[in-house]
Amino acid sequence: HEADATELYEMRELQKDSYELEKIKLTFMPYIVKAVALCLQNHPYLNASLEGEEIVLKKYYNIGIAVDTGEGLMVPVVKGAQAKDINTIAKDIENLANAARARKVNMMALKGGTFTISNLGSVGVGFFTPIINYPESAILGVGRIAEKPMVIDGKIQASKMLPLSLTYDHRIVDGAQAARFMLDVISRLENCRFD
Repeated sequence: HEADATELYEMRELQKDSYELEKIKLTFMPYIVKAVALCLQNHPYLNASLEGEEIVLKKYYNIGIAVDTGEGLMVPVVKGAQAKDINTIAKDIENLANAARARKVNMMALKGGTFTISNLGSVGVGFFTPIINYPESAILGVGRIAEKPMVIDGKIQASKMLPLSLTYDHRIVDGAQAARFMLDVISRLENCRFD
């Protein structure tokens, strides 16, 4: 899927200076984490795990963030992301990523994830196939935002398009469920709805 991130891009541009005053580099990840956490509440099978032959639906929304440490991948977890604001999520991501890269992350910060987001946009990748972080049921791959010509209201205009790739365990989630989840995530990102 692709999300038109033009409005989100503009929102981030307006907000990033105030974040820099707090020594936080505002990326797109806090917005994506928040949108995903909110959408998971309406799509419980994407926030589930398979334990034996039983599907366990989680009632908490802990979003793992794949971090390249230079010595391998680590996935620290933003706990309770649905209840946090963008500022808090941004701080959590920055603190967790820095701790992971320094190899000083607390082991508890690596546990309890219910869904993972892997972002390869920073290294120039568009679409890719992320691998599910077991025992979770799904993972979202986020690619690099690129400006593309789009037809909007009958006119061609440049839009900032965000590539999104969802991998899911077909034993838990079917294609229609996954598609509806993605459409909800895209709608939140395109309309900057993070409440």
